[in-house]
Amino acid sequence: MNVMITGAEGFIGGVLTKYLVEEGCSVLGIGIAALRDGFAGDFEVCDVRDAERLSRLLSTFRPDRIFHLAAQSYPTVSLAQPRETIDTNVGGTVNLFECLRALDVTPVVVVACSSAEYGPVAAKDLPVRETHPLRPLHPYGVSKVAQDLLSAQYFSNYGFPAIRIRIFNTTGPGKEGDVCSDLTRRAVEIELGIRPPTLLVGNLTTKRAIMDARDLVRGLWLASEYCAPGEVYNVGGDHIYSVQELIDTIRAAVHTDFRVVQEPTLIRQCDEPIIAGDTSKFRSCTGWTTEVELPRTLSELLDWWRDELSGSRTARVCPESKLSEARA
Repeated sequence: MNVMITGAEGFIGGVLTKYLVEEGCSVLGIGIAALRDGFAGDFEVCDVRDAERLSRLLSTFRPDRIFHLAAQSYPTVSLAQPRETIDTNVGGTVNLFECLRALDVTPVVVVACSSAEYGPVAAKDLPVRETHPLRPLHPYGVSKVAQDLLSAQYFSNYGFPAIRIRIFNTTGPGKEGDVCSDLTRRAVEIELGIRPPTLLVGNLTTKRAIMDARDLVRGLWLASEYCAPGEVYNVGGDHIYSVQELIDTIRAAVHTDFRVVQEPTLIRQCDEPIIAGDTSKFRSCTGWTTEVELPRTLSELLDWWRDELSGSRTARVCPESKLSEARA
């Protein structure tokens, strides 16, 4: 089976490619940035907004399935760069479907939507269901609502078998720029003596249902196999964790103690207090369950950062910024 992944140079793209190659698929990844080490499939440089280049690749490769992951995916960046975020996420999605329509090919397209579409959800409505109103807090969330609804529109008007997956917080070894990765990196820097024994944190009370990337990519594949075209599904972790609980788990897994200090620049001005999704619709359709528990994921993230930073004991620590914990 021929499978194309847009945004394949990203974290999820790399994990998904490895999984699909192991499943026996022929994988073509496309993206605009340099490849991560160890990318398992073939790769072509292509911006999803480049219709000519994208059409040529689609025509040649003739994918049976497409996993549309390409996006500007940081809420904080979207506040600073709203035009670029909308152009990439919304324009790129329109371009993909228009290229497919012009070529008259209709592969199954699994579209990576986001829990950010929901915005703040009252406690009585948690875990949030797919039917809940969409009230995003930032341009990233708005762009994902548009991407989501465009995919539904291309199904309704043109019959494209698009499947919309609203992805909740996901992490794992190799991830950068989310709360789990940021906290484990800082803890390892303390452990290695790169920074003083002070763990800088943002909001300690926000809560997230977090899943391992390996569980997510299994879910994406099952979505392409079993989910109904035109439908939307939540995919997320089983358990909800506060930032404080993440810190407690990390503290128990490192070899050096530290104190926790709240850093105002790491606190987002608009932030959902709790993010957790009702995944019963997806589980009923696919039989999917999560397999990797978060303590294991955090332990593997710590080991990954130890490998990444082991030669950097004397390196200067980069200043903290609001970009850190952008996906918290």
